[in-house]
Formats: sequence, C-alpha cells, structure tokens
Amino acid sequence: MSETVNVIGAGLAGCEASWILAQNGIKVRLHEMKPEKFSPAHKYGGFAELVCSNSLKASRLESAAGLLKYEMEMLGSLTVPCAKENAVDAGGALAVDREKFSDSVTEKIMNHPFIEVIGGEVTEILDGITIIATGPLTSGAMAENISNICGEGLSFYDAAAPIVTAESLDMNKVFFASRYDRGDADYINCPMNKEEYLAFYEALISAEKVQLKDFETHPFSVYEGCMPIEVLASRGVDTMRFGPMKPVGITDVRTGRRPYAVVQLRRENREGTLFNLVGFQTNLKFGEQKRVFSMITGLENADFVRYGVMHRNTFINSPEILDSDFSMRTNHDIYFAGQITGVEGYMESAMSGLLAGISAVRRIKGLEPLKLPTDTMTGALSAYISDPYNNGKFQPMGANMGILPDISVRIKDKKQKYGVYADRAIESLKRELERIDYENNS
Repeated sequence: MSETVNVIGAGLAGCEASWILAQNGIKVRLHEMKPEKFSPAHKYGGFAELVCSNSLKASRLESAAGLLKYEMEMLGSLTVPCAKENAVDAGGALAVDREKFSDSVTEKIMNHPFIEVIGGEVTEILDGITIIATGPLTSGAMAENISNICGEGLSFYDAAAPIVTAESLDMNKVFFASRYDRGDADYINCPMNKEEYLAFYEALISAEKVQLKDFETHPFSVYEGCMPIEVLASRGVDTMRFGPMKPVGITDVRTGRRPYAVVQLRRENREGTLFNLVGFQTNLKFGEQKRVFSMITGLENADFVRYGVMHRNTFINSPEILDSDFSMRTNHDIYFAGQITGVEGYMESAMSGLLAGISAVRRIKGLEPLKLPTDTMTGALSAYISDPYNNGKFQPMGANMGILPDISVRIKDKKQKYGVYADRAIESLKRELERIDYENNS
C-alpha cells in the first residue's frame, strides 16, 4: 500500500503499533529519540525498555493480566511472544530478562522491511496518519504540541486514589447515602468510630512510602489540591476528619448517629462494579495500601483492582478526546497509544499500541473503526478510556476483572468465576476475529 504511517516513540506501544501495521503491508516511519536523547527514566538504548519492574504480571488465564496477554497474542502481538522467549523464573508471573527482551523486540523492528527507524527527537506532530506513543514522560515541545490539540485535557501528574470492586465490600457494615441526603444516594459510606479512626490514623502515618525519583519530587511541594492522604494525616490527628473523612451530614446506620469519621466511595464506572476511595490519593507502597486501607470499615476483604499512585505520568483526558479505536474524535488521522492514553501497565500500554495500529490499518483500507466486544479485556479497556461517562473524573486504569460485564450466574469462587470470564472473552474475540477476517476477504 502507498500510505505511510508515522509512529512517534519506540516503547512497548510504539513497537506494537509499528509491527502490526508492517505485518499488514503498510510502510511505517518509526521515530525514536534514543540514543540521541534519553528521558529521566530511560537508560538502555534498545526499544520497548522496561523502566521499572521486569514483571509483566500473572500468566494464568483466569487472571486479568493473563487474559489480556492471551487476547493480545490472538490479535497479533509482537511483545508477548518476545516476552515468552526471554522469560525468567517468576512463579506464576511472566517476567523477563529486560535487556534480552528489549534486544529481541529491537531486532524484529529493525529488520522488518516495511519499518524505517528514524533517530532523533520529534518536537511536533507530523502530517498524515500518525500514532503518538511518546510515553508517560513526554517532554518539552512535544508535550506542548499535544497540549495545543488536547486543550486542558492533558495532565502531567497521576494523582489517583485506590479502586476496589463493589462485590468485595462488606455491605452489612457500609451503606449508600449522600451528604445531608442531597440528591441520589450515590456514595458508599464507610463509618468509623473514634477507636477505629485512631487505629487507622496510627497505621497510616507509620506506613512505608514509595521513594520518589528526583524528577518526580516537584509536584508534591506545590499541589495542595492532590495532597497524599498520608501527608494530610501527618499534619495532625484530626486533619483527615476536616478533609476527606469529614463526618458532617452523614448518619451511621449502625448507631443512628453521626460517625466519628467516614470514608466515602464513589462510583468509578457506569456499571457500578468499581468504586474509588474519595480523597485517598497516596504515595504508600502497594502492600502498605492493602494493609492500611483494609482497616477501613467494610474494606476488610476489599479487592483492590488499582492502588493509589502519585507520580510523573503525562496522560490525556481520553474520555473527552479519544474514540475506542484510539483515534482523536476531532482528527481521525491522529492516534494515541501507550500510557499517555490512561492505560496503566506494561502490557496495557502495549495493547493500546496494538489496537491503535490495527485501527490505522482499517482506516487505510476504508473499513469501519475497530470496536472490540466489551466482554474482552482489550475491548473493556478501550471502552473505559473512551467512555464519556468518565469525562472530568478520569483516572488511568490497568487490566482488571472489575471492568468486564458481570455474568448472570452467581459464582462465589473467584478463580472459577474469573475462569468463566476468560472463556467468555476468548470465544467473543474469536467470533470478532472471524467477522473481521471475513470482512477483509469479502
């Protein structure tokens, strides 16, 4: 085909997008600023560099991470097979030798006849069909250009509260209500008495925090509006009770009186299967979040599908800006991929690049935009980041079973239930791929 697609950034997302385009006979210009210039987090010269953990999470099919990788292989992924070829022992997880993994991806990209790798930093959005996969540390002029086309829908810091599944809450201890009974009872309230609150406070102020990188320390000294809950707590024993845990306007159904403190949970998705802890953005280590936040009334056995984070992470307000095929609503020649879209995690970033690439292929062939079934992990994540319902309150999201539509049959065993989810997703994706294959050949 005569069309050439620009891909900016050779991380996981950019490599997936380039690969699937090239595999479909479309020429790609892949722009990568390394090794001429490195971001503050990158050190290795190869493509698809893993900058933090070398784990790509669980392998088992009845897990969200395992299902995501399985679906990606069905869709023609480059990074999942490369990861398996360079795996190291990690129990039930897929972990890799990060340099060998990077080398493997780099070798395949560099040697593909339809991919031209162009070195040097790109400082402006290119003409023609372009996939922007510049990563969570998009810098300088490019960030400014993205800001120009996205308006106020560009964020530079990820300050997000933990998210839990509704079904894991103890509904005998919590209750739906709005403050002063105004409007609909949309919030789940977790009331705490004085003894419970003080025990929670002591655990919180002594919990272990994530060590920030040098380039991440700046925002926390200036953004009072997104202060970590543990920093607020450190300012005095009652500060949380005048902040996100204020009890005014709430009646504890257990006592008929106002609680000493209350944690409110707000609906995270349209279906009401996920809720976030309002005002609980945090920089605690994940294990500490599980330990401390499980002390909150009703959250003793909570299933945390996303832990709170506060770190440098450039991302756009995708529900306002993107369609589910990862193209801009206002300019379908421009696609975004990777963490900049608000997907959280290595494989989630790679998945978004894969889908952006497939979408660009379909656009060039004159086919309808890609819209995968929402009972697949890939389809559910795509729907989440593009759902207008999330506009204005968007938080980055990784793969989790809570974003999949529920099944009609009640299954108590979580492993068995997630196995049913996985079987359903695979069959659904098979049917969709058969439909696409028929469409391509008709």
